[in-house]
Amino acid sequence: MSMHGTEPTNPGSPEPDYMTDTRPIAAGETGPGCKKRDPIVVAENVTRSFGGINAVDVDYLEIPRHKITALIGPNGAGKTTLFNLLTGFDTPNTGKWQFEGRSLAGVSPYKVARMGMVRTFQLTKVMGKLTVMENMRLGAANQPGESLAKALFKGIWGGREKQITAEADVLLEKFKLDTKKDDYAASLSGGQRKLLEMARSLMVRPKLVMLDEPMAGVNPALTQSLLDHIKNLKAEGMTVLFVEHDMHMVRHIADWVVVMAEGKVVAEGPPGEVMKNPAVIDAYLGAHHDVDLGDSEGIKELAAELVSDEESIVGTENAGIIAVDVVAVETEEPQASDRIRGDETRGRHSGAESDISGRNGTDKDSQ
Repeated sequence: MSMHGTEPTNPGSPEPDYMTDTRPIAAGETGPGCKKRDPIVVAENVTRSFGGINAVDVDYLEIPRHKITALIGPNGAGKTTLFNLLTGFDTPNTGKWQFEGRSLAGVSPYKVARMGMVRTFQLTKVMGKLTVMENMRLGAANQPGESLAKALFKGIWGGREKQITAEADVLLEKFKLDTKKDDYAASLSGGQRKLLEMARSLMVRPKLVMLDEPMAGVNPALTQSLLDHIKNLKAEGMTVLFVEHDMHMVRHIADWVVVMAEGKVVAEGPPGEVMKNPAVIDAYLGAHHDVDLGDSEGIKELAAELVSDEESIVGTENAGIIAVDVVAVETEEPQASDRIRGDETRGRHSGAESDISGRNGTDKDSQ
């Protein structure tokens, strides 16, 4: 059913259709740190520094409930560090943050997960020497068999394990991993491990799912499957916050975009507006700010322009959001002199930690 601007409040009312909710996300004017109509996470004055460099310096941020929010920004912007702070894997220097009105300061990561706020990692954390099913069982909460005093009595925990196994079977079938359930997790491909980690996170029936670069290292054949699963999380009433560098993917599935640069939130809003925001384009591209990052024609023009720019990092290992394969397709083969110049440029920029030039240098520990 359509929400028609309101959400059912009676216990007996049908579940709202979160996919067709078109109400405004912001409670007022859109901008960095703006208030949301219905926030699930609120962070205020959260800072984290490494060696005197501020990896995270967030004045105020709210994550909207029942929406898909993309957290974007160049490498070193502090996105993963913010994830770590919110979920208890790291401790901020200052600030306070809460989930559904409950403070998370000093709360252990496993307790945060039990509250309904779970995350995946940029590098998957599956247990390779356990089977896929065993990985899934580990993700479930309220297991009496985990108690040493009860572990010897299967009559106490056997029923709960059967229930957990049945729930895992349903999820594995949904994620098309059911045929792999008896295989060791180490035998899975990178994309399948991402799917397993996402499926395992759902075993605790979370309210907020935080995905750290879910598409990184995934075979293109599995990309659409992952996208569909992320959208399904929203359809089932969950809130999604994910880190991603693929601008086309962000524009395709995100309801809201938060942009970080040098630890700060520099912009936020609907994808179409954020991609054209000068602060966002400057964070990624510096002086090249006549481009809509979500427009394919704009990216093609930019690629051709940057290839001829001596200060460009395009074509180097630090190419950032303008990938080498895009440049190869959209531009002609450079002349010999251009290749020599490219080698010199590559030498100047080797070892850089950022997607952009040295003027936007950031702490490598923040990502």
